[in-house]
Amino acid sequence: MEYTRLGSTGTTVSQLCFGTWRFGRDTGGVVETDREEAHDLLDAAWDRGVNFIDTANVYGNPNGTSEEYIGEWLDDYDREDFVIASKVYFPFDGRGEPGPNDSGLGRKHICAQVEGTLDRLDTDYLDLYYIHRWDEDSDIEETLATLDDLVREGKVHHLGASTMAAWQLTKALWTSDVEDYERFEVTQPLFHAGYRDDVKDYLDVCADQDLAVCPYSPLAGGFLTGKYERADPDDPKQFEGPEGSRGDIYDSFEDYYLSERGWHVLDELRAVADELDATPAQVALRWLVEQPDITCVPIVGARTVDQLDENVGAVDISLSDEQFNRIVSARYADDGERWGHRD
Repeated sequence: MEYTRLGSTGTTVSQLCFGTWRFGRDTGGVVETDREEAHDLLDAAWDRGVNFIDTANVYGNPNGTSEEYIGEWLDDYDREDFVIASKVYFPFDGRGEPGPNDSGLGRKHICAQVEGTLDRLDTDYLDLYYIHRWDEDSDIEETLATLDDLVREGKVHHLGASTMAAWQLTKALWTSDVEDYERFEVTQPLFHAGYRDDVKDYLDVCADQDLAVCPYSPLAGGFLTGKYERADPDDPKQFEGPEGSRGDIYDSFEDYYLSERGWHVLDELRAVADELDATPAQVALRWLVEQPDITCVPIVGARTVDQLDENVGAVDISLSDEQFNRIVSARYADDGERWGHRD
């Protein structure tokens, strides 16, 4: 495993982060990853050098299950060996019907949720605490002041922001600067080689401010692993894939992950993978790790240790500039407008 500094912080993490959103998740009456499987996967991740673990207070059914699994597992390890991230924003279902202060980024909700997260993880502090979404109903100054207090109290080391627009991230960073609050040091956007939307403005802010970028769903819900095939050359939303896969289960799969751009990128990932004796998933992850202007640490999930092994194999390959740029070029129509290449 190779390691990198997390943006401008002094914290060093593995080049891949292990995501635990499947832990305790009930899909159609079936738990995707139960306690024993979760602990086996965490063991395997640590054995392979992964020291960065991502969770959230709402992961699992009931909410908090993912954090509980991790907290139980940590009992057999040295807490100081790991960098653990969690999140706050969404309603937490442990209190029954949510009340008016049971969601969002107001002081009351943040303070209540961080205590629950620390208790379930059985730890005194979080290395990284994300806001899970931007809250239109909470003043960003109140949110940042509350998070700043958590850092000063030692309950949180660094702050992160997941899923927001470039202007919102800029506003938050400006507010932190003006008010002398702890700022967001890490971001967690939806970003992958075949993403249907451009996130250039967002990534430009991260590069300018030396923010680490930890993309979620870096393999586009499994689409970029190559296990899906196009079913209609005129309709990018039509596909064939394995029974029980995310594309087979989730109605939102087509909207989030399938696009004309995505299929062209997948073709290039397959071609580069053949050249490197690697898999499309490994090439897709390596493309993110090698982003030239930002520290990029993809968050990878896995149902099995074999899947985890494949993902971790991304640290053992390297892309040439030509291969990297071919993947970039595949993201755009062949109309002469080629941009986004690294030098």
